[in-house]
Amino acid sequence: MANRQGGGEARQPRRHGWFARLMRAILLWIGLPLLLAIGAVMAAVALEAQSLPDFDALKSSQIGQTIVVRARDGSILVNLGPNVGHWLTYDQIPLVMREAIVSTEDRRFRSHFGLDPIGILRAGYIRATSGHWRQGGSTITQQLARTIFLNNNRTFTRKGREALIAMALEWKFSKDQILELYLNKVYFGGGAYGIDAASEKFFSHPATRLSLPEAAIIAGLVKAPSHFSPTADEQAAVDRAKTVLSVMQQAGAISADQATNADLQAVHLAPEGAQNSVRYFTDWALPQLDLLLPDNTQAIDVWTTLDPKLQAAATSAIQANAPAGAQGALVSLDADGAVLAMVGGTDYVHSNYNRATNAMRQPGSAWKLFVYLAALEAGVKPADAVVDEPVTIDGWSPRNDAGAYAGQIDVRTAFAYSKNTVAAELGQRVGFDAVAGMARRFGISTPVATNPAMVLGTNDVRLIEMTRAFAEISARGTSIEPYGITRVTTPAGQTLYQRQLVQGQTLIVPEVAAGITDLLQTAVSIGTGTAAQIGRPVAGKTGTTTSNKDGWFLGFSSGVTTGVWMGRDDARAVRGLYGGTAPARAFAQYMRVAVAKRPVEKFQTQVTLPAWQLEPDDESLQADPNAYFYTDPNGNPAAAPGAMGDPGPGVPPREPGDPGYGNLGSEGANGQPHQRGGQPPTDGGVEGNDGQR
Repeated sequence: MANRQGGGEARQPRRHGWFARLMRAILLWIGLPLLLAIGAVMAAVALEAQSLPDFDALKSSQIGQTIVVRARDGSILVNLGPNVGHWLTYDQIPLVMREAIVSTEDRRFRSHFGLDPIGILRAGYIRATSGHWRQGGSTITQQLARTIFLNNNRTFTRKGREALIAMALEWKFSKDQILELYLNKVYFGGGAYGIDAASEKFFSHPATRLSLPEAAIIAGLVKAPSHFSPTADEQAAVDRAKTVLSVMQQAGAISADQATNADLQAVHLAPEGAQNSVRYFTDWALPQLDLLLPDNTQAIDVWTTLDPKLQAAATSAIQANAPAGAQGALVSLDADGAVLAMVGGTDYVHSNYNRATNAMRQPGSAWKLFVYLAALEAGVKPADAVVDEPVTIDGWSPRNDAGAYAGQIDVRTAFAYSKNTVAAELGQRVGFDAVAGMARRFGISTPVATNPAMVLGTNDVRLIEMTRAFAEISARGTSIEPYGITRVTTPAGQTLYQRQLVQGQTLIVPEVAAGITDLLQTAVSIGTGTAAQIGRPVAGKTGTTTSNKDGWFLGFSSGVTTGVWMGRDDARAVRGLYGGTAPARAFAQYMRVAVAKRPVEKFQTQVTLPAWQLEPDDESLQADPNAYFYTDPNGNPAAAPGAMGDPGPGVPPREPGDPGYGNLGSEGANGQPHQRGGQPPTDGGVEGNDGQR
């Protein structure tokens, strides 16, 4: 047999051709487009970098926008413009200031290319898990791009442009140059741009002398200049500075001993210059410029609706009547919605929080406006008979003070003396959903729960929205929109924006508007609002919440509608505070000035129907069951209830002591309770000392 050793073919190694083909496909379909995209971005960045001004040009570029705010008579209310200190070179800026801002705003500043992928991913993760943007991903370079070249509009287009400019800045300038530009141009609040202006404003010395605690305070301002301003809220500034020191320690910029020994309480703050209550108005009105003129960066004159004389009268009325330890707010609207005066607190320097537009408080019986509107729309008349007697609705039993009830009265009297039992019965009759829908129709945007106690004002509302609702009654049921800016011009007089006349919508038929005006006028003439009388027709309503935590008066006369709120920011009880006392007196003090030069107007409380329409249209503006929504105790939307009066899933039943449960009452003149079965006194009265009134 022949020897076949070595005669066979050698076995070839197994080839993994499929893997090689897969890798080639991946490189072809993913890698190549990715490389092309990166190349395109780099080309765009290079072109953008070439178009950027040089370093000296950026140093001298305009910072901020000069805004002259004018009153309705053309006088200057406030001049808002950039306050720029001396330019400090990188080496002149104290190291503690540089480290504070980098540690706080952009810890990876020295290593990224203008964008921080790690920060962007973290911000996106937090957004996905929490449902809110709790942490931004903007770098110092992005903030610089926004400060010099862009605005604060939150649009994808602006963010994309910001990213491109940031990378171009990193391409063209060194990190030290970027940080120098940033620290000399970023806004620190109070009109101060750059660390030197901020140091002079807050500490009365140049930025070259900044200490570690002072640098921490200034670095903490970038996140929210108005909120953390040491002149507006010293404690908030100190708390924020503590966070900055902690972050600096974590970043290795300072030692633990330095962080511990930084005495923030010993920092001497410069005295704040005098500011008046006009700033409450400008703080509300000027942010609207981002919508009216979103891309404007030039100097402008903003012409507003504010009346300086009425603003001074409003400020005086609040300061003179607010109880000790309590705050006060006032909004006054002209017939078309123009804001004539706005006071957000007793002292702007002490607190710039605007309670007229931002605070949400229970309105008490001022909410009965919507209850009676729904009832009138359903066919109830002011002269209809009702019975003021104990009532229980789904286990909830509202009562009048001391258990006193007036017996059979009419709707007009029940409203004038703010009878809780009658309001509850009317709310049940027309449906709590109809009351909620009426509130929505008249501009209430805060969550509205539809449990029975809502008829007595247990839902939180804003003063400006309640004032708007009363102004729409004054306008005979036509909608209005509060506004503060009439036009915007350049300093040379060129018009950039002009407010157009807005045609209001009909909210209620004339018969209903006349009926509610009848009730409101009676409340001031003989009811709980007698302190609001000013010698001419006034229509209005008082409101007092449980344990005297809030006092309201809202009303109108001669085309001017004014709302007043008083209470403590911490919602603690205020001794002696009723809607018919301090708020009504402040209303009257202000309104005497506001209407002094206006003709006396009688209310149109009687309407003669045309011959072809003897009854209101049965379907005209009836309450829409879809025009409201239910909420749980936290204000979150909840499923609709299965039966009228049921607060809905997740809403626990009311217990004794809860707002609006069963401790609600009304009193007659001088706080004396009404007698059972008797008629209310005819010389006025105030509301119950523990009632939702």
